[in-house]
Amino acid sequence: MTTMTARPDELLELPPRTSEFRRFLRVFLGRKIVILGSTIILALIIVAIFAPFIAPFDPYRQNLRETLQQPSGKYLLGTDPLGRDVLSRIIYGSRVSLMVGLVSVGIAGCIGMSLGLLAGYFGGLADMLIMRFIDALMSIPPLMLAIAIGAALGGGLTNVMISLGIALIPTYARLMRGQVLTVKQSDYVIAGEVVGGSDLRIMLVHVFPNCLSPLIVLVTLNLGYAILAEAGLSFLGLGISPPGAAWGAMVNDGYRYLLTNPILSFAPGFCVMLVVLAFNLVGDGLRDALDPRLRGTI
Repeated sequence: MTTMTARPDELLELPPRTSEFRRFLRVFLGRKIVILGSTIILALIIVAIFAPFIAPFDPYRQNLRETLQQPSGKYLLGTDPLGRDVLSRIIYGSRVSLMVGLVSVGIAGCIGMSLGLLAGYFGGLADMLIMRFIDALMSIPPLMLAIAIGAALGGGLTNVMISLGIALIPTYARLMRGQVLTVKQSDYVIAGEVVGGSDLRIMLVHVFPNCLSPLIVLVTLNLGYAILAEAGLSFLGLGISPPGAAWGAMVNDGYRYLLTNPILSFAPGFCVMLVVLAFNLVGDGLRDALDPRLRGTI
């Protein structure tokens, strides 16, 4: 009678472990609506980068003989009151929207996260001074604050990005401070202090990386908000100066012709809505994928 004996490596063999990156992709791409939002954002980036090759006409060339043309084979979305191709201006407007979103959120994120990190880690007087400044900014709605700063600085792409960046600082500062207050009580932070690590090293190596998950989601959501706010500022005349191609300014230029040529306003307005929706969908997907409570469920 023979007996079967298992080899030691067979006894110790464990099922393959799902990596964190694969788990993230499974959760993030688990909903088709998130894939749709990611596709729209990818298309926006491609259009913005290759705008000179995609646009059928020069977006700034005026042709007063072909003003307010209806959509046709030559002009797919018609022309504006100055005879400029609407489709070409929308394509170039994607560059403005993407740049405003990235730069303004970058300004707000860098300054706001730094202030929140300092306030939460050191506490005491630093926390009081920083957070009272943040509370003063939060007492004014972000869009109203951006309008006030934009009116003071004047129009133009640079001033729009600065005004929106300042208006969004409080959200990052408060969220970062709350995360730091939780993380700095962790064992690995206390261990870093015990072994004599400097405050700067502990903040950058141990505290900051472990606070990023909710902030990444906030960045994604604020990208859509910044694009929408830029469109609002341009609509009010405080955004991109003429003849720059901006979706909000195009909506403002076309609203006088809503009854005769509604596509002048509807086309750029639809682009704003679509891009903001896409960023919100991606932010929602990132929130689910980065939520620690979902770990191990897939």
